[in-house]
Amino acid sequence: MAARIQKLCDRVASSTLLDDRRDAVRALKSLSKKYRLEVGFQAMEHLISVLQTDRSDSEIIGYALDTLYNIVSNDLEEEEQDDLEEENSQKQVDDLGRQFTEIFIKQQENVTLLLTFLEEFDFHVRWPGVKLLTSLLKQQGPQVQQIILVSPMGVSRLMDLLADSREVIRNDGVLLLQQLTKSNAAIQKIVAFENAFERLLDIVTDEGNSDGGIVVEDCLLLLQNLLKNNNSNQNFFKEGSYIQRMKPWFEVGDDNSGWSAQKVTNLHLMLQLVRVLVSPTNPPGATSSCQKTMFHCGLLQQLCTILMATGVPADILTETINTVSEVIRGCQINQDYFASVNAPSNPPRPAIVVLLMSMVNERQPFVLRCAVLYCFQCYLYKNQKGQGEIVSTLLPSTIDATGNSVSAGQLLCGGLFSTDSVSNWCAAVALAHALQENATLKEQLLRVQLATSIGNPPVSLLQQCTNILSQGSKVQTRVGLLMLLCTWLSDCPIAVTHFLHNSANIPFLTGQIAENLGEEEQLVQGLCALLLGICIYYNDNSLENCRKEKLKQLIEKRIGKENFIEKLGFISKHELYSRAAQKPQPSFSSPDHMMFDHEFTKLVKELEGIITKAIYKSSEEDKQEEEVKKSLEQHDNIVTHYKKVIREQDQQLEELKQKVNTLKSQNEQLQTAVTQQMSQIQQHKDQYNLLKVQLGKDNQHHSSHSDMLQMNGIQPEEISKLRQEIEELKNKHEALQGQLREKDSVIENLKSLQSETGTTEHSSQIAASAGLEQANELRRELEALRIQIQSPSSDISKLQSEKQELLQQMNTASVPALGDSSAITAAKNSELEGRLLQEIKELKSEVKALSEEKALLKQHLDSINSTVAVLQDEKSKLHQEVTESKKEQDDLLVLLADQDQKILALKNKLKELGEPVEDEDDTESGDQGDEDEDGEEED
Repeated sequence: MAARIQKLCDRVASSTLLDDRRDAVRALKSLSKKYRLEVGFQAMEHLISVLQTDRSDSEIIGYALDTLYNIVSNDLEEEEQDDLEEENSQKQVDDLGRQFTEIFIKQQENVTLLLTFLEEFDFHVRWPGVKLLTSLLKQQGPQVQQIILVSPMGVSRLMDLLADSREVIRNDGVLLLQQLTKSNAAIQKIVAFENAFERLLDIVTDEGNSDGGIVVEDCLLLLQNLLKNNNSNQNFFKEGSYIQRMKPWFEVGDDNSGWSAQKVTNLHLMLQLVRVLVSPTNPPGATSSCQKTMFHCGLLQQLCTILMATGVPADILTETINTVSEVIRGCQINQDYFASVNAPSNPPRPAIVVLLMSMVNERQPFVLRCAVLYCFQCYLYKNQKGQGEIVSTLLPSTIDATGNSVSAGQLLCGGLFSTDSVSNWCAAVALAHALQENATLKEQLLRVQLATSIGNPPVSLLQQCTNILSQGSKVQTRVGLLMLLCTWLSDCPIAVTHFLHNSANIPFLTGQIAENLGEEEQLVQGLCALLLGICIYYNDNSLENCRKEKLKQLIEKRIGKENFIEKLGFISKHELYSRAAQKPQPSFSSPDHMMFDHEFTKLVKELEGIITKAIYKSSEEDKQEEEVKKSLEQHDNIVTHYKKVIREQDQQLEELKQKVNTLKSQNEQLQTAVTQQMSQIQQHKDQYNLLKVQLGKDNQHHSSHSDMLQMNGIQPEEISKLRQEIEELKNKHEALQGQLREKDSVIENLKSLQSETGTTEHSSQIAASAGLEQANELRRELEALRIQIQSPSSDISKLQSEKQELLQQMNTASVPALGDSSAITAAKNSELEGRLLQEIKELKSEVKALSEEKALLKQHLDSINSTVAVLQDEKSKLHQEVTESKKEQDDLLVLLADQDQKILALKNKLKELGEPVEDEDDTESGDQGDEDEDGEEED
């Protein structure tokens, strides 16, 4: 056979006729399947030379490419080896394909030459070229990728395969791109920016989405290659609005029975593609953006519909739960929506409750229970509102007394204390996630009371957990409870105090740590050491018997510090701990491996070093640390206070900004309304001006228009209309004349009133002048009275001066003379004083009477002045009414003039039309005459 192959190779190399070379290559192709090794070693060089020299003949090129594919590919040999089931020979086959691939790609020009053949439209050239390049990528992927990457337009040429109308080439092109994009971010970006997403999604839609065949599966695998761990492509996929195009993939009907295996595979890959976009390993900003987009486009709602649908296959349901978990993880709006989803049951139950029922049901598949736990963890991740709602279902005030509905808290408690260890572990981890980084809920959970049995008093949830722990249950149950207790007590001194208050807890923990047990129990010992360390580190020394220093002394006496630290290290050294720390999703190969939770591994990593330091610290260092803690707490309180103030100020600023925005919008609306009204007013003005202009033009061109009418002929209906208009104008003219007469009468009345007001004004002026004369007379009388008063006062002063003179004379006179005349002078003085007093009284009474008379005259004068002012006001009002009536009369005259002009115009028009028209003298003769003329005109 080797000689025959050599002979064929010589013909290919030396024959001058194309037909001979073509036949030889065809013969080599037929032998290449069975004698792969011989053909490969002897003919590969000649086949490559054919590709280089005979490019014009598509048939020989197709044979050569097929032969090379048979040499390089392992697919044909794999089918035979499946029957033989010989592993050693399979390895030899794989090595053979890899060796031939290395020989082919050793010269990079060979790959470049192959890329040029992919541009050929001929089916017999393009399809073998696609298959050969795919096989080369399978055997030596990174090397071929690098050659294609540096080749000019290499990736773009391959992208054209997706647009080929022949489905075979298009489908194999998808397989080629799968191999090309494996683990090469640079090529993935180029393919994505060559519009790959659009083309692949179009293919998926054309093939029927999830109901499509294997082509849909290949497209989805290629999409996963492009998006997985490639942040640039994920961002491009989101910004290109391609997430919205994924929603129709998940539209399932009511009848979900009888799904084909291909549909299950397609839907599984579609769910995985959604998870690629919202994976917890992606950057948080990109994940959050994709999560929000999935909510707004309705993709999350569609997934929840599948979640609550009946008849969905178990593996699809499990993957849907995992997908929903990552879509809602850490996204508040999605978590709130998920909390509102209800199962289609009677009565409706929340989806969370239905899922928790599956988690604590030991008859459900283990993978499904793990998925439900992951969903619950993702719902509570960074969701304090959801955590509070779960814990509130456990508190006494919110528990349903009727027992009609089962709450999430009741299901968790039921799973925590059931006989199934998987349910114990899942419920404990779920409850720990409800307390994660939430000190308030840790304190509230201390209020939960459980009724253990009839007749016995209720015990707290914390006490019940420690009771079950001390009863020596399964390792899985104890690990779950210890993880719950560690999460509960960490960073919560009140919970630590409650735990220490039970005197049996510390001896139990120290006993567990001190014993030398097997490998299975080492994990429990490590968790007990962690719990005891938490009790030391977060101890507020409120219990005298369980102060930090005493607990350290207890460890040193019963366990030993080094032994304690060694047992504590058992946790992080465990293999299952390392697996759980890798990713948030709980994935276990079997229920026995279900030991650690991802979030708990973070807590262990955080606390291990802290507890180790706390064990070796002295009491003085503890005191210093407590002081530092107090100062830090004070500082934190100050910071939180200022944060609160800043938050309130921010809220006020936001409110003010909103008010400003609303006022701005109102102002803009008002301005627009004003501008609209101004424009409307301007339009009305323009229309009014146009009408005026048109009216003037109509009057000017009326004669020409009438000539046209006479030429064209006028209907009698138009003449009757003109007559009616004339009658209406006459009636208006008469009405306006009547109004003018009324106004004239009003004006006459006003004139008469004005004349009367003139007389009244004259009389009021006379009265006012008379009043002034009276006032002047009164003033004169008052002056005379004053003069009269002044004259007696002068007399009184004269008499007083005379009295003084007499007194002086009497003093200067001699004593005897004084004695003789004393009686006479005394009598004179008394008489004089009496007269003076009487005159003074009379004068005072006169002054009083004059002042009263003066006041009366003043009042009379004021009343006269007020009447004068009232008369002046009436006069001004009458003047105003007269001017207004004059204006109205002028307006009426203008209207009458306009009306007369219109009537004259219409009469002229009728005259021009040949109609008889009455004169003005006839109109003045009376209504009867008008009626007769109208009758004659009608005749």
